[in-house]
Amino acid sequence: MSEYVLLQDYHPGRTTSLEKYRRRGGYEGLAEALRKWSSAELRQVITDSGLRGCGGAGFPTGRKWEGIRQDAPLPRYILANADEMEPGTFKDRLLIHASPHMIIEGMILAGYAVSAQKGIMFIRPSYETQARIMEKAVEEARQEGYLGTHILGSGFDFDIKIHRSGGRYICGEASAQIKAIQGMRPRPDKTFHMVQHGLWGKPTIVNNVETLAFVPHIVRKGGAWFQSLAEGENNGGTKLYCISGKVRRPGCYEAPMGTRLSEIIEELAGGMLPGCTFKACLPGGASSSFMTREHYHIAMDFDSLKAVGNRMGTGAIIVFDQNTCLVGATLNLIEYFARESCGFCTPCREGLPFTRDLLRRIEAGEGEESFIPLLKDMCHFMTHAYCAFAQGAATPVHALLTFFEEEVREHVRRKKCPYGTTHRWPGTGIEDSCRN
Repeated sequence: MSEYVLLQDYHPGRTTSLEKYRRRGGYEGLAEALRKWSSAELRQVITDSGLRGCGGAGFPTGRKWEGIRQDAPLPRYILANADEMEPGTFKDRLLIHASPHMIIEGMILAGYAVSAQKGIMFIRPSYETQARIMEKAVEEARQEGYLGTHILGSGFDFDIKIHRSGGRYICGEASAQIKAIQGMRPRPDKTFHMVQHGLWGKPTIVNNVETLAFVPHIVRKGGAWFQSLAEGENNGGTKLYCISGKVRRPGCYEAPMGTRLSEIIEELAGGMLPGCTFKACLPGGASSSFMTREHYHIAMDFDSLKAVGNRMGTGAIIVFDQNTCLVGATLNLIEYFARESCGFCTPCREGLPFTRDLLRRIEAGEGEESFIPLLKDMCHFMTHAYCAFAQGAATPVHALLTFFEEEVREHVRRKKCPYGTTHRWPGTGIEDSCRN
């Protein structure tokens, strides 16, 4: 790693103070942008940098910001998404703890870029410590003139509130998140586009906190510098890779975007645990597809993973070894997704519990050969759900049947789980249910 960006001041158990952040150049980008650039010029800088959203979709950040028309109504909102309820993902928690002012400066710059007046951080309820860290940092920034009216004497007004989530996975979806903030039932809504009709009917930009944390650095050092940090073509910056499962050092590591999966496992995470060999992994959190040994050396970036039919997602890598029952692992994922469905549409509300029950019966030794085509049908039906939740939830099931169908059939033939043990993967919250 030639240069740390987001974790340059990270020390476990310690939060970077405002003074230390400023010694590193913190808030210099904000001051320069307010003094020298128009909103349009700032948007162009971010567009030229190639920064893409780090929350899962990878949509170009500059293009998202350009979606708000100049004549759009006021007030406008910046929504920092720190809900982070994807199993295996914990980068936002670490980033908030490491450097809250980096995120705050990014939110202010995003606000300036789209002429927004208000910022809201949406944070999951189990991150109470991080919520308090952000509230303290927001007050410090306000006292120093970085938030409030006429920021740094520029005439630009912007302030930030911290909003604690009610605690459901679906609240991470942008339109559902907006409804949750407004006190409504949090379900996805595809009848509006948030850059036109978001919070309280006003234009709203939703960005992941990792995305926003990059913005001050790009403003100070430029788009060419940002692109130089990455490996390979069409990439920019670094990435916070979460890795958990059967590795020696599970954790969150910053590495160049496009770092190879094998390097993340072997060098950053210290390799597989003693006696373990790599069988598969989920490269982008619980709603990505299993990736086999065939792609062990793949570059971990949006385009490389898309080229092999997978997705980068949040960059949360969950590693499984040769002794892991992937039927049990998939069952645990579906248990989670079935519980977290908002219940709005039939494919998701009915399809996920039905899929869960089929997997439960296979894992318990009660499976039948006919369950396999049934599961394949359910994966297809869930592509017709109202939002991407059900399709994402079905992705590991589809991958199980694509790459490990023989393992499923062995459960059926032997009338029991052939692994016969319980496995837990530290840091993921996932435990399979294998029993003799």
